[in-house]
Amino acid sequence: MQHVKIPQDRIGVLIGEGGETMREIEAKAEVRLDIDSENGSVAVETVGDPVSGLKAPDIVRAIGRGFAPDAALRLLEDEMMLFDVVDIDAAARNTNDMKRKKGRLIGEDGRTRELMEELTGADVVIYGSTLGVIGAPQEVDAVRTAAEMLLDGAPHGAVYSFLEEKHNEMKHQGMEYHRFPGGQS
Repeated sequence: MQHVKIPQDRIGVLIGEGGETMREIEAKAEVRLDIDSENGSVAVETVGDPVSGLKAPDIVRAIGRGFAPDAALRLLEDEMMLFDVVDIDAAARNTNDMKRKKGRLIGEDGRTRELMEELTGADVVIYGSTLGVIGAPQEVDAVRTAAEMLLDGAPHGAVYSFLEEKHNEMKHQGMEYHRFPGGQS
């Protein structure tokens, strides 16, 4: 049994309307979820396939970090799918710096975040003081590197060039996209 803590405002998303999302996660990941809506603590108990069961805490964490349940459930698509979190707060000196760095990651009208998704094939969510990524290892690595470049103050143009380069490398290596630009799967 593993315990995961998620923000209070994400409990409803995890449970879903009438418990629908919770039941879907339990069925697909072969786990039992015990959600304490008072403190945001979620106990995850594997009741079936241990490999799927190992992914369940990350599915819960991903929903807690702002991902829609469908995106979080992508972690079950194959064993190579990863969930990663970049802590924006850790790179910031103070509250104003955190807001500025978060703004750099989002970009004007969300364009930087969108480009990270489009050029890597990963799902990217910025929630609170974190940037969350779901995707194949190369996709997640490219987004993490791009995010760290932006947090370190690299110009957006340099980061976009890096992402274009990674996009072309992945295409050249014949890496399948796990999602299509624009969000359709």
